[in-house]
Amino acid sequence: MEQLTGLDTSFLNMETSTTYGHVSGLAIFDPSSASTPATFEDVKELLRQRMHLLPPFRRRLVEVPLGLDHPYWIEDPDFDLDFHVRHIGLPPPGDARQLAEQVARIVARPLDRSRPLWELYVIEGLEHGYMAQLTKIHHCAIDGVSGAEILTLLLDITPEPRQVDPPRRPWRPEPVPTQLEMMTRGLWAVTGAPRKALRVGRQAIRHLPALSRSLGFGELPGSTLINTALRRQPDPMLSEASTVAPRLQFNQTITPHRRFAFGSLSLDDVKEIKKAQKVTVNDVILAVCAGGLRRYLEDRQELPPDPLIAMVPVSIRTEDQRGSFGNQVSAMTTSLHTHVSDPAQRLQCIHGSMKIAKEQHQALPATLLSDFAQFTPPAVAARAGRVAARATVSNWMDVPFNVVISNVPGPQFPIYGVRSKLVASYPVSAINDGVGLNITVQSYNGNLDFGLVACRELLPDLWDLMDDLRSSLAELKEAAKAEGLDDGMEASS
Repeated sequence: MEQLTGLDTSFLNMETSTTYGHVSGLAIFDPSSASTPATFEDVKELLRQRMHLLPPFRRRLVEVPLGLDHPYWIEDPDFDLDFHVRHIGLPPPGDARQLAEQVARIVARPLDRSRPLWELYVIEGLEHGYMAQLTKIHHCAIDGVSGAEILTLLLDITPEPRQVDPPRRPWRPEPVPTQLEMMTRGLWAVTGAPRKALRVGRQAIRHLPALSRSLGFGELPGSTLINTALRRQPDPMLSEASTVAPRLQFNQTITPHRRFAFGSLSLDDVKEIKKAQKVTVNDVILAVCAGGLRRYLEDRQELPPDPLIAMVPVSIRTEDQRGSFGNQVSAMTTSLHTHVSDPAQRLQCIHGSMKIAKEQHQALPATLLSDFAQFTPPAVAARAGRVAARATVSNWMDVPFNVVISNVPGPQFPIYGVRSKLVASYPVSAINDGVGLNITVQSYNGNLDFGLVACRELLPDLWDLMDDLRSSLAELKEAAKAEGLDDGMEASS
């Protein structure tokens, strides 16, 4: 047995009847590139051959009674590949919106906790003769980086699948432990909890001001770090960002229903803007999202005077941890400066705010949040999370951020799945009460593949936002060109 970490367990605790802890990925393939078209059985056979490379796919949960300790993984003695791999088709014409609607329905269903926490759907009938694979796996088993690594294990760099060495030793299932065994483990863990709580508590108190700012809860009395950092910024716009996120239409209680929209933007365009404006790729992605959200809200006369705040997940996975699964993540918050009308100035403001956010984040031990989650009893953490979410959506607490924006790097060369070329890989992430919109981006082969997930009732026109993101990139590109022309004129004079 292998025990989940506190951070892994937190993704189980977040689940309610309307909030789900799984994340998904939609991979689109072009079978016309294959020597022989891939079939559903080919996909299952490839999974069988590579299952030993994917430990989370054969593990199921075993809970500790009364939530006394974090759950455990065991090798599922009843593992059934046919249960997890499913085959569906779209009716003609099989366009992008039909596909998105099908994906939204699938991700709006919780995973069965009595089995390994993943599903894979092979979806046929797409326009252009394309085929899709939707992989759905619980966040307690993977984070963004390890999810991308799973993708590379299932795919190949050539059309013909590579030969994978068989496992060194045969896979062996484990017996399901009894409730008495798990209760004994839980009681034993309780005896060590005070020591862990004291250690983590001392560390948290030492870093409490930086922790509060990093998570978007504003300034604590007696702390000067953020003020010092802001004084180092030459642009006064940076100090205008509100520490409290404005409450928007999608910062409410969510329903069980989802909407999904997707699309690809040019990575070369983003790099061109990055070079012209002397910022980072991630700054430009945040600025694209900021411009798209500003345009979306402006069109509906809902743009607030205060800037939107984004939560940005950060990987803390070290080189030694590459190839491992589970979660190695932290997070920081930053202003999107949606109150700034000029796109180039907005980008520079975001660049400055991200520098500050990174300084605050680096002031914290990388593992502080995961250590804090580790000692908290799961039953207590689950109830605390539900109370906090209820307080946020009931206006008892301020919304710490409006939207989650995540950027996952991917390979910049073509890859293949069962002989078929991967056309695009769109993330399908999670939302929760108070934050009913998630924008996740994965780069692949010269493109940025955007996946937008929202509560169905709170954002009924999610495809409009995808169009606004395209317009935002075009706006930034035009601003970068104009600045380049101005610089050239100044140089010639």
